[in-house]
Amino acid sequence: MYRRLTHGPRARFLTAAAGLALLAPFAISPVMAADSPPDADRQAQYAAAAAEFGVPESVLLGVSYLQSRWDTNIGSPSTSGGYGPMHLTDAAHVAQLPAGGHHHGTDEDPRGDDSRESGAVTHPDVPPPDEASLETLSAAAGLTGTPEDDLRDDAAANIRGGAALLAHYQEELGAPVGGDTDPADWYGAVARYSGADTTDAARFFADEVYATLRDGAERRTDDGQLVTLAPQDSLTPDRSWLDQLGLRNVDRPDGLECPVDISCEWLPAPYELRGDGTNINSYGNHDLGNRPEQQKIEYIIIHDAEGYFGPTTELAQNKDWVSWHYTLRASDGHIAQHLKAENVGWHAGNWFVNAKSIGLEHEGFAAQGTWYTEAMYRTSAKLVRYLAEKFDIPLDREHIIGHDNIPGILPANVAGMHWDPGPYWNWGHYFDLLGAPSRSTGTPRTGLVTMNPDFGTNRPAFTGCETAGVPCPSRGSSSVILHSEPSHDAPLVNDIALRPNGSPATMHISDHGARASGGQTFAIAGHHGDWTAIWYLGQKAWFHNPPDNPAADWSRGFVVTPKAGRDSIPVYGRAYPEPEAYPEGVPVQPIVPLQYTFPAGQRYAAGPVLTGEYYRATTYDGSSPGDWTVISGDKEYVQIQFGHRVMFVDRADVDIVPAARNAPR
Repeated sequence: MYRRLTHGPRARFLTAAAGLALLAPFAISPVMAADSPPDADRQAQYAAAAAEFGVPESVLLGVSYLQSRWDTNIGSPSTSGGYGPMHLTDAAHVAQLPAGGHHHGTDEDPRGDDSRESGAVTHPDVPPPDEASLETLSAAAGLTGTPEDDLRDDAAANIRGGAALLAHYQEELGAPVGGDTDPADWYGAVARYSGADTTDAARFFADEVYATLRDGAERRTDDGQLVTLAPQDSLTPDRSWLDQLGLRNVDRPDGLECPVDISCEWLPAPYELRGDGTNINSYGNHDLGNRPEQQKIEYIIIHDAEGYFGPTTELAQNKDWVSWHYTLRASDGHIAQHLKAENVGWHAGNWFVNAKSIGLEHEGFAAQGTWYTEAMYRTSAKLVRYLAEKFDIPLDREHIIGHDNIPGILPANVAGMHWDPGPYWNWGHYFDLLGAPSRSTGTPRTGLVTMNPDFGTNRPAFTGCETAGVPCPSRGSSSVILHSEPSHDAPLVNDIALRPNGSPATMHISDHGARASGGQTFAIAGHHGDWTAIWYLGQKAWFHNPPDNPAADWSRGFVVTPKAGRDSIPVYGRAYPEPEAYPEGVPVQPIVPLQYTFPAGQRYAAGPVLTGEYYRATTYDGSSPGDWTVISGDKEYVQIQFGHRVMFVDRADVDIVPAARNAPR
């Protein structure tokens, strides 16, 4: 069956184009306790710094929470070069890291579509990040007389530096200073602390700080310190101080797809021919569409940019590069939108997923010792909640997925797929912010587990963050490590796409062949003492799951299993329609199994049931037969959590049944 759901963007082409133009590895430490807390009390360090520099203690705590959630991050920098609980920024460090762009390499096609010429691209030149807005550490050193190395590595010194900066900003505004001053009068200094260069971004940061002050907070930091911020229910900040900062105002054009309470600007991605313009098959950097009227948006994809905000937005505006819908800045949560949701970005490396997703690039690096700021987590969660409501996308890990969860389209593509945002993205905290936290809904006998390790104490012994073979810093992770037997000494399980020779996975930071991730749900395959087994890539995989420190929540739901009489069934990296669905003149896209098998007797968590679809878009002007239409058939697929990545099975090959554990102990 061939269905043209709408006449697509053809009739709107000139308008849309004009608008866009303007606009061994086996030895691991699966669960380690947090570093032993130092003798000094962290709460007392905040109190002492606040008193010394005349800053209300609650304001100091609130600003620190919006930067780091009071964590030290073992002296390593954030994605925007910020150190310590107060996120003191050091532009010299920024200059040492790559300028950005993780969609690179001559063999990669971020478009993920083998129906047209390769979309592989060469990384264009991009400007270095703007260092002026990334330098507060040296200013804090000057105000306190503390060496910069101490400000980076010592939590108490870092907190003093942050307090000194806040007091300095308050004095420059001519606002009252003193520990007994009204926290409401510190709004301007708090907004300036964000480092934002726009009014909207500074307002967002300050509003989130004051929301934290009103709600209060309590948590144990990554080095074991309990810190508490008492709620101030009636606190109302004086926002008039913001006007005195002299920041630029960013236009919010009609149609900008961002919540009104976050900072967002329009930096459009170009839809243009490449080269001399004579080859209509060579164009960049995205495809026109008419979503959701023409095709439902199923997924929101979380990426990290492997670079900084400025260079990343420059790349998004380059017709010779690739595209995504939004870029998010770490320091203050500011967002740039590049594509309207109706259009299809080239970011996932899988055309089926690209055609049904919205891509978010977050300033940062998956491995290079950097961490994601609370300001960016919060603005990202606000944006995702807005998009999920607008496009009816469920807030779960079957629909809000990382780039690392996307399968290759064909067997040859699997090994080259990306692994961002990496094991240090805090999925548990992110879903807390989304208002969809993981909770136990079952028992060990209800057949499913949803991964939910304690991020602070779950510290796998990864290697290669900076240098191959060298241990990464010990830090919290959303990843749960999977063994071939219920023992820490057992080899890790194998991903045959990464190692066809059958050798086990490793603890190298990018090797996720033996990892489950926070929020992912798997079918239980067995229990042995403190160990739980799941079905994973066609095999039984074990993870340590003791009752006093569980790595997962017991869950209820449905699983898929091969129909009776089938020894095994294939799994797929895309859900394309049957050959009979294609109209004359449109090449049939092959339904090619991946190299994995799904044997009889195994079960995998059932995700959404999807109708096979193929969005045809191969030419710049839609002149190829069937272009700018959705080809949809009768064939149905079930999305499953087959390994670290989601995959698809033919609905006709499986039974969907309630999960229930019947595996032997």
